[in-house]
Amino acid sequence: MSPPASPSSSCRDGGQPCRSAGPGEDSSGEVTSRRCAAPGRRRGRERPMSALSCRGRWSALRRTWARMPTVASGRLARATALVAGLTLGSQLLGLVRDITVAAVFGVDSTLDAYLVAQGLMNLVLALMAGALAKAVVPTVARAVADDEPRRGQHSVQVALTVAVLVLGTASVLMAVWARPVVAVLAPGFDEETTETAVALTRVVLVAAVLVAATNVLAGTAHGHRRFGWAAAQGIPFNVTMIGGALLFGPVYGVTALAVAFVVGSALRLLLQVPPLLAVGQSFRPSLDVRDRGFREMAVLVPPLLVGSAIGQVNSLVDRAVASTVGEGAIAALSYGWHLVGLADTLVVATVATTLYPALAAAARPGRARELQDLLRRGSGVLLVLVTPVALVLALAAEPVVDLVLGRGDFGPVAIELTALAVTAYAAGLPALALREPATRAFYALGDSRTPVVLALAGMAVNVVGDLTLGVRYGIPGLAASTSLSLLLVAVLTLWRLRRAGEGLTLAGLGRCCLQVAVAAGAAAVPTWWVGRSVDGVLAVPACVVACLAVYLLVLRLLRSAELRELGTVLRGVLPGR
Repeated sequence: MSPPASPSSSCRDGGQPCRSAGPGEDSSGEVTSRRCAAPGRRRGRERPMSALSCRGRWSALRRTWARMPTVASGRLARATALVAGLTLGSQLLGLVRDITVAAVFGVDSTLDAYLVAQGLMNLVLALMAGALAKAVVPTVARAVADDEPRRGQHSVQVALTVAVLVLGTASVLMAVWARPVVAVLAPGFDEETTETAVALTRVVLVAAVLVAATNVLAGTAHGHRRFGWAAAQGIPFNVTMIGGALLFGPVYGVTALAVAFVVGSALRLLLQVPPLLAVGQSFRPSLDVRDRGFREMAVLVPPLLVGSAIGQVNSLVDRAVASTVGEGAIAALSYGWHLVGLADTLVVATVATTLYPALAAAARPGRARELQDLLRRGSGVLLVLVTPVALVLALAAEPVVDLVLGRGDFGPVAIELTALAVTAYAAGLPALALREPATRAFYALGDSRTPVVLALAGMAVNVVGDLTLGVRYGIPGLAASTSLSLLLVAVLTLWRLRRAGEGLTLAGLGRCCLQVAVAAGAAAVPTWWVGRSVDGVLAVPACVVACLAVYLLVLRLLRSAELRELGTVLRGVLPGR
């Protein structure tokens, strides 16, 4: 909710009265990019400025964001709540999507082929989309903070044009070479499954440009501190996927999923347009590659590009090895990661996304204390939130999978395979809670090289693990390799951040980790016992209650500052607080 409107309207912009919705906000409480005219530039007779002029209000708002002292700050907490609420709706629909796909297709080889095709599209996107979207945020945020929104808007036009041209060309080339690429990346597929994967690849590649444009526009909205529309993008996408699987899947098979993916991607893109129109963003193509803002992005893109490619390499190696494990292994790993990723997206990514602009604002000379305070508190709260989720997923994986996915063609074998993946993946969830905010801090400081170097180390661990643990133990070995790589990167990222030369100490985070470890160890025993003592649909809620009761009690006894911080965040989210 936005604060009460201010009655001040003492200056004009382009002959139009300044809005009275509040200092620097529109009626929804979001920061605007409108630039107020300076007093000396007003036409006609000078009139006295009010105590809080339009320029003064905008400057005050900028200082408020820059001073953001804790993750519990009212605006940041409410932005996080908005993103969390919309992301929750999107993720619940994503869960319904997975349930629908599991019920219609189970874990057969055709679904494996679809997932490989999707992976090849992601490989094309890794050429630019993710990297450019991350590079857009600090560039736009700085332009808005400097009261020069048009500068950032032009940079976005150039970035969008370049992304569409590069990824459109790459998609055509990948479509031409789809057959040999599939043969290399899924060596365990038989001839029929390979043909299916090639055909599906050529369909989903249509979505590459759509997804790239969506990512860039969502990053632009984040730079303007407008998070709602981007967080809601998964809703139309998932509705389309559910409809495609349910209505057309039984008739057209996995081709229906591929077509629905393209249609849903187009809807996601359209959803990003309204908030940017509201801040005056133009979508006119531009190849002005000498633009200063675009050059700033270009400096960040190469290391970010490598980082995106590393993630795709991990996924491709996982699926290449899984294709040799047996039918349904790729699908089981995908379902398992989606269940664990629900917590990652809803909690970790939500907080990291809303922290990023605040970190970028605090990443200025002499403000290291503000930056480290944001980072330490955000990381601590995330760790407290995700650890009990990881415990329940790891110790009650089979009841969770059965409750969520166990229907239709998703039978006992599929449940068992997916539960193995969930157990191993869940161990990496706390590592994500520590890694993501720290990585965003590096980006905010203008250092995109260090996260890439650390990601390379994680990739090496993942690939070696896939080729050893994955080959020997199959699905649990592949998932465990991913968790080990996440843990390594999290530890190295925090260690390197302390040596970044910015005065970042992250004092207190070690104590938080120790307290959470003690609480998790105490909660593990009752969670494990309840999971094996209670059957049916009551097993999962019983495990959740047992886990939370012990976990929160121990944290309370240990006087966890992060638990108190979490309570402050929740109170800050409530209306009227």
